[in-house]
Amino acid sequence: MASVRAAARKVLPRLHRLHRLPRLHRPLRHALSRVRTAPTPFAQLDDAPRQPLKRALGLVAVVLVGAWLGLLIVGSVHAPVGPMDTQMTLRPSLSGGTKINVSPLGALELDSHTAPLRLDVDVDSLDPDRARALVDHPERIAGLQDEVTRDVQAGTLDLALRSCVAVVLGAAALGLAVYRRPRRALAAGGLALGLLVLCGGAALATWNPKSVLEPRFSGLLSSAPSVVGNARSIVTEFDAYQKELARLVTNVTKLYDATSTLPTYAPDPSTTRVLHVSDIHLNPASWHIIASLVEQYEIDVIIDSGDTMDHGTAAENRFLDPIEDLGAPYVWVRGNHDSATTQRYLERLENVHVLDDGRAVHVGGLRIAGIGDPQFTPDRSVVARGDPAERLAGRFLAGSLRAQRAVGAPVDVAVAHNPVAARQTDGLVPLVLSGHVHRQKTEQLPLGTRLRIEGSTGGSGLRAVEDDEPDPVSASVLYLDRTSRRLQAWDEIRLGGLGLTTAEVSRHVPEENEPGATPTPPLSPSPPARSPRSSP
Repeated sequence: MASVRAAARKVLPRLHRLHRLPRLHRPLRHALSRVRTAPTPFAQLDDAPRQPLKRALGLVAVVLVGAWLGLLIVGSVHAPVGPMDTQMTLRPSLSGGTKINVSPLGALELDSHTAPLRLDVDVDSLDPDRARALVDHPERIAGLQDEVTRDVQAGTLDLALRSCVAVVLGAAALGLAVYRRPRRALAAGGLALGLLVLCGGAALATWNPKSVLEPRFSGLLSSAPSVVGNARSIVTEFDAYQKELARLVTNVTKLYDATSTLPTYAPDPSTTRVLHVSDIHLNPASWHIIASLVEQYEIDVIIDSGDTMDHGTAAENRFLDPIEDLGAPYVWVRGNHDSATTQRYLERLENVHVLDDGRAVHVGGLRIAGIGDPQFTPDRSVVARGDPAERLAGRFLAGSLRAQRAVGAPVDVAVAHNPVAARQTDGLVPLVLSGHVHRQKTEQLPLGTRLRIEGSTGGSGLRAVEDDEPDPVSASVLYLDRTSRRLQAWDEIRLGGLGLTTAEVSRHVPEENEPGATPTPPLSPSPPARSPRSSP
């Protein structure tokens, strides 16, 4: 009995502790569940940056939108520039550059810098008092350019300060509206100021004063021919953006004062002006455009690099008759849409010089040689012989150029319809012209020859209706020095295609004519032609 009692005393305390196990198990299960549901260290590493990244992206979006709104609301200045009242504005832009709007004449665009900001200058009006002072005191015109330069510098500085205030206030105001915390608003304003400084630094780093040599005109300004002589003299006159704007304002002042619709320029007697056309494709409107350009730019010679026709049939020949009345000599080479019938008809027209087989003519002070396209492919029923035939024709033209240079009669300009053939003349002529591809392009070939490819002066003819947007009507005015017969500059002219009324003129200058370049030695003079049609 005593032993039973002793055993009971040992067991009963343990049984007493057993009834407490459920209470101990509940907190244990709760702890284990927390361990099971807690994120792993790897999950913590993956999720930790998500919230700060979202906050940073949101802040950047607020800054950009706020800065843009600030520029739109107050980021412009009204500045007097000479006798003109202008408005200067900074605008967000992917390509940068400068755009000068001269209402109602059109616009002038310059690739002045590469940064996400564009400078817009709107010429609002002519101040009558300041303009009258210039009219009453013509001696002030001489100092107008310096005055305009000072006005532009003052306006640009004012615009920079105003833009800084605009972007900071715009970003801070939007930040306060979104986050409702002053610290966040201040951070947005500071970030906006930093971004504007970076954009300004990018604009300064990419500033290109040479952009004034290659402006793009649109609107009515595109129909005003510019005086072009030796391109180096142009550089000395327009060596900075401020001076270009000064000249523009001066011209506009004279324009308003004369109550004329377009400024008038005298042709430079030191240049030969060549109108390059191509791929007319039976578009009768082309003759009106060409005649207008001949009169407006006082063209010395027209060069047509082929595809004047569409199918080359005899029924199409009457389309060529207006060539005799265009007002300038017409030099032509056969394209792949022009037939032998077309060529024979043109040979009978007055004032037309047909080039083939490397034959050369003297026209407008230039010695021009060319070759007709070896292929006639007016439609898909004719199998094209392809680039090998074009290269063979180009080598034939190159041989003729080499032979003429050997006898002291170097050619100034070569012409071939297809660029594949034209490239074969590299190193044998300073300039070679072609067409065929319906887009304007200029290439400097490895041996020094410049290849100029013209677009479609007929806007691709009937093919213009095949695409959603019609091809533009394209032509180029080439300015060649009368002494060296080297290309000094060229204007690319693009008019809106079928049903459109837009117009744009882009100025381009060869690299050797840019500031600091070494002048190209002139060619030896060519002997006079033996006949008005051709020479050996």
